[in-house]
Amino acid sequence: MKVHDLQPPAGSTHPRRRVGRGIAGKGGKTAGRGTKGQKARGSIKPGFEGGQLPLKQRIPKLKGFKNPFRVEYVVVNLDTLEEFDNPVVSPETLRAAGLVHKHGMVKVLGRGELTRPLLVSAHGFSKSAVAAIEGAGGTVTVLEPPFGRGRPPAKGNALTNR
Repeated sequence: MKVHDLQPPAGSTHPRRRVGRGIAGKGGKTAGRGTKGQKARGSIKPGFEGGQLPLKQRIPKLKGFKNPFRVEYVVVNLDTLEEFDNPVVSPETLRAAGLVHKHGMVKVLGRGELTRPLLVSAHGFSKSAVAAIEGAGGTVTVLEPPFGRGRPPAKGNALTNR
C-alpha cells in the first residue's frame, strides 16, 4: 500500500451541508438559525460583550506597565568605595555613611579605579566590579536578598503572607 492509496473508510466523511440556498430541502429560509435575534443575523461585532463595557475600553491606556516583581538596586560605584574610609564595606556601613538610600538592595558597579583591598559584601556585583575588587586584593561576598530566593512579594503584600 502506498501513501496515495490511503483514503478514509466508506461513509466516514460527509459533504458539508450548504444552508440558505432556497426553501427546498433542509436548511432553507432561516438556514437553521431560528427566527430573529442577534445570533440569527450574523452581526456581532468582534469584542462585543453583551452590553457590558468591553475589555478594550476597560483597560487603562497610554499609562505603561509597572512590573510589581521588578527588583531594584541602589547602585554604588568603585570610585565611591575608593573614597570610603572603612575597609569593610556592607550595605549597613554604606547606609551609615549616607552613601546609599536607607531601603533597597545594594549593587556594586565597576566605574572607577580601586587601589586598596576591601572586604565588600552586597546583594549584587557587575563582572567588572568583581574583577577590580579581586584584582586589588579584596574579597567579594554576595548577600541573599531580604525576601529570599524567587520573586519578591507584590507591592502591598506582607512578607509573612507568602
